[in-house]
Formats: sequence, structure tokens, C-alpha cells
Amino acid sequence: MSHRDGQSGRGRRGGGGQRQWRPNVGERGKQVIEGLDENSPVIQSFRKFALELDTKHDRYERIVKHSRDITIESKRIIFLLHSIDSESKRETVLTEAQNRINQLNSTIFKEIAIELKGQDSYQYLRSFSAGLQEYIEAVTFLFYLRDGKLPHWDEIQQNIVYDEEKVHLDPVEYFLGVGDLTGELMRCCIQSLGTGSTKSCYEACSFVRDIYIGFISVSSPGHREFSRKLFVLRQSLSKMEMACYTLAVRGNEIPKHMLADVFSSSEVHDAHDEGFCVD
Repeated sequence: MSHRDGQSGRGRRGGGGQRQWRPNVGERGKQVIEGLDENSPVIQSFRKFALELDTKHDRYERIVKHSRDITIESKRIIFLLHSIDSESKRETVLTEAQNRINQLNSTIFKEIAIELKGQDSYQYLRSFSAGLQEYIEAVTFLFYLRDGKLPHWDEIQQNIVYDEEKVHLDPVEYFLGVGDLTGELMRCCIQSLGTGSTKSCYEACSFVRDIYIGFISVSSPGHREFSRKLFVLRQSLSKMEMACYTLAVRGNEIPKHMLADVFSSSEVHDAHDEGFCVD
């Protein structure tokens, strides 16, 4: 490293190894800085802009922290819903999952709504997009297990509207959350083979197929994540259709508790060409 680079490195690093910006100016520059008139309209404008940017960045970081909490709790709710392994346990788990979703609505989402009051929510969408999609995945998973259908986008939106504030639910975020839901339904389908619930496997596969048809009907989604979600959705659907195929062809000759093992051994990983399975 050159002598000049070394000086530049020392000038940019503060104590504890943290980066700290320092202006690299000569004697003439120092004289200009020292001679600045703090009462100048230009200087006052820049001070105001700096304050606005700092306020926006602080708000953004607070929302990011809220989004992480939503993501963690939503994943726990999804894990809870996967623990349903008998009808006797079903209602208890569904009730607990709904209560935890209500708790999210009344606490963390309300705090985000307060942060966004009077702000352009689209400027902060990326700060809580991950948590919002995970939340939608948990809510739609609960609806499917309880009602066998998807909730309407507006129904979820109403759950995060408060007196004077709300968290705007962008429809695209809803679609992306539903795309993640199909992965959970694929796990349910395979899990049902292990418990012998063949009807649940067929129902889940048909449901995901309908979602897939809806996704491919969108010709211009205008979102970079949409294509990736669609690819994962297609993979999940292929696995479910293979499970249903195995169930229909070999279901009568294989004990129910062994169906999941048979499917795992014959699972197809090549999903490049839809409709064709290559061993």
C-alpha cells in the first residue's frame, strides 16, 4: 500500500475499526470551511436536508427491526401449523395460531403503521417487505388449513388498518407471499403421505395447481422476484404431482406408512421442462 493510500485509510477509520468519513481538504479548503456563514440560506438548506435524511434513515432502520420480529414470529406460526398431526389437535393449534397472528396485528404491525404515518409507504416498502411476505405466508397457510381457501387481499389489509394509521399491503407483496405458501403446502402434501391421509395430498396438489395457473396468467408482473417465486412454485407443484402419481399408481400395493419413503426415493429433480419427468 502506498504512502498516500495509508493516509487515506487512516483518515477514513475511526476508533474501534469503524469507518468514519473525514473531508480530505488542503489549507485553502480549510479556510473556506472555517469561513462558512452558518446563517447563509444555502448552508441552512443543506443542514435541513441532512436532518431529513438522518430522520428517514433512522425510521428505515427501526422498521427493518420490526420486520425481523415479524419474520421470526411468522416462521414460528408456520412451524406450529405443521405440527397438526391429528384431528383432535387441529382446533387447538388453529386457535393458537390465530391468536398469535392477532397479536402481531395489534403490536408490531401497529408500530410500523405509526412509523409510516404521514410518510410515503412505498419509500419504506423494502424495509418490511420480507416480514410482510412471511406474515402473508403464515396467514394464508392458516386460512387454507382452516377454510380450504385463500383469504382475499383486502381481508388481510383490513387486519393492519388502525384508527389513523395503516400498513399498506401492496397487492404484489400478497402474490409473493402466496408463492411462498405453495412450499408449505408441498410439505403438507408429502407429510400427509406419511400419516396415510391420501385425500389431503390430492386436495393440496389441486389447490397449488390453481395457484400456479393464476401465476402464469400474469403476463407482465413488473417485479423482479415474481419470476423466482414462479420457478419455485413450479418445482413444488412438480413434486406434489409426482407424489399424487405415485399414490395413484402404487398406492394400493404399498402400506400407507411407507408411501412417503417411496416418493422420496423416486423424487424427480429435473424440472426444466414442465410436463416431462426424466429419471
